[in-house]
Amino acid sequence: MAGQLKEVRNKIKSIQNMQQITKAMKMVSAAKLRRAQDAIIQMRPYARKLQEVLSNIVSSSEGEMGMNLAAERPIEKVLLIVITSDRGLSGAYNANIIKLAKNTIKEKYAAQAAKGNVTIWSIGKKGYEHFQKNKFRVADTYRDIFLQLIFENVQACAQAAMKAFEQKDFDVVEIVYSEFRNAAMQRFVVERFLPIPKVQKVEGAKKSDFIFEPEKEQLIAELMPKILNTQLFKAVLDAHASEHGARMTAMDKATENANELLKNYKISYNRARQAAITTELTEIVSGAAALQG
Repeated sequence: MAGQLKEVRNKIKSIQNMQQITKAMKMVSAAKLRRAQDAIIQMRPYARKLQEVLSNIVSSSEGEMGMNLAAERPIEKVLLIVITSDRGLSGAYNANIIKLAKNTIKEKYAAQAAKGNVTIWSIGKKGYEHFQKNKFRVADTYRDIFLQLIFENVQACAQAAMKAFEQKDFDVVEIVYSEFRNAAMQRFVVERFLPIPKVQKVEGAKKSDFIFEPEKEQLIAELMPKILNTQLFKAVLDAHASEHGARMTAMDKATENANELLKNYKISYNRARQAAITTELTEIVSGAAALQG
């Protein structure tokens, strides 16, 4: 009985220590989430408007010079930029992004994958480790961007993708990431990066007629790379905020589960302790009765 009590006490102590860790991690993630959330909330309207402008220009300038990044061609080689996190303990966050990337390959690019023509650039260690372990064609060049999350590092990835697309190393580039909604909710999306998607034409709608200043070719050549850099940076900031939101939620849930476990183990401990005391009292009374007899 004493051994059972000691075992339950050790479990209670272990759970209490774990609960302190989950509480601390929740507080750290909450602090980081606040900064990451502020960054993406400020960035998102600017990035979306730039994308809208770029798509409108591409749609109204079809077949004109300087539109290499919008060139549609038969899809033979595919590049997926998959954005996961560097660390775990964030619930199903990384698993959902990896699952979406694999489903995208299976549903949209199965023929290209069969020929070995699907390449993955992983931003974040968790995605890289999974794809490498499962024998995908994955590069680690931009794996460590989250170690120093600045625009210049993300820009280098975007420019490399643009250069590879222009050189026809890839015919399509897509970003797989998590779009931040709030601390408890993320939306896992696949977003076209290259070729630049065109605005869907609405029947009966007037065609946009832009006045360009300076010259159209010069403006397009200047704007396109900058807007695409911003698009990828927004996706990385979205993923960064989503990671901390998912981790904060996971640690909060872990703390609640620890409370439930503690409650159950304390009930078990009290029952075992009560049984031990009852047994000891019974032995004392039985011994006293035997001496009197």
